Amino acid sequence: MQSLAIIGGGLVGASLALALQEGARERGWRIHLIEPFEPGHEYQPSYDARSTALSYGTRLIYQRLGLWERIAERAEPILRIHVSERGRFGAARLDARNEAVEALGYVVENAWIGHCLWQALDDEVVVRHCPAEVERLEPGTAGYRLSFTDGQRLECALTVLADGGRSSLREQLGIQVARRPYGQTALIANITPGKPHGGLAFERFTEDGPMALLPLQDHRCALVWTRSPADATRLAQAHESVFLAELQDAFGYRLGALQQVGARHLYPLTLIEAEEQVRSGLVVLGNAAHSLHPIAGQGYNLSLRDVDALSAALLRSEAPLGDLALLQEYARRQRFDQRLTVGFSDQVTRLFGDSGRLVATGRNLGLLGLDLAPVAKRWFARQAMGLGTRAG
Repeated sequence: MQSLAIIGGGLVGASLALALQEGARERGWRIHLIEPFEPGHEYQPSYDARSTALSYGTRLIYQRLGLWERIAERAEPILRIHVSERGRFGAARLDARNEAVEALGYVVENAWIGHCLWQALDDEVVVRHCPAEVERLEPGTAGYRLSFTDGQRLECALTVLADGGRSSLREQLGIQVARRPYGQTALIANITPGKPHGGLAFERFTEDGPMALLPLQDHRCALVWTRSPADATRLAQAHESVFLAELQDAFGYRLGALQQVGARHLYPLTLIEAEEQVRSGLVVLGNAAHSLHPIAGQGYNLSLRDVDALSAALLRSEAPLGDLALLQEYARRQRFDQRLTVGFSDQVTRLFGDSGRLVATGRNLGLLGLDLAPVAKRWFARQAMGLGTRAG
């Protein structure tokens, strides 16, 4: 019996386990899902729950996996996107109706996605090691040997590192990463607006950094506000009334008077790309492979397309699990999508982070032109929906 280990049972790792589950059952594979933090057996809604923007392309993947109907129970559709720059007249507007889709994307609480994923896993195929942690990886004759902190050992033909952007195992294996710090910190929080959001998502660029307000269930919006590290720290510690006043000034009154802010969390922003994503018997996946700026909402959706491509490559091949040529072909096929998505996210971030007058003027005209040019607007919409590298 061939075995594969997925180190990291978060959204990316659990999605890979689900994507491989039926094929593994047919082939007699055993999937070991290793996660240090045991999720609750029951979903508990919370005002302060972190959320993720799922693209329309991600919905299609979860539909194929038979999970979307469950996820959709707590998914708030993004019907329109409004992109603007503070103090300037240019704006771009995207509408799901113009793209002939039900929604451009969806905003879902991470805890709900995780709950749906873990509930869908079959214990006859997926062995859950939780809570458990791998402290050492060593290459063997056919794959890798995993040593757990509790002394347990496991040998697998294929090991997938999906343990996040600060993966210590990635560093232990000597996999180098390219880092490009943005010199910014993302402040994440949930907001209650004065007016119903109506499925409208906002991407707003200011001289102090970009922000996004995304529609959530229960009359809330998810805020991603990018500021300098010092300013983000100050805002995170400010009294609620002070924070809401500054946010109101930066965002405006399109959603009325902002009424409540929940717990505020800070995340320093750095573009991280692993210089190796595959070795014989090893794949680096998710944030361990590439960690993007959150403002364009592309990071998790790119990771899920990697999951989709990797599972398809493994299940259609007759080669042994961990075969280097098979994994290299997977990496080659995903390289274009990754470069396009990382480049799109990075360039949008850097373009709108430049406060020079000429750049700002050109940027404003570009937004106005984008709103008036159907071909360019459709390309931008397909990128936002995670369909930029798909036919159609």
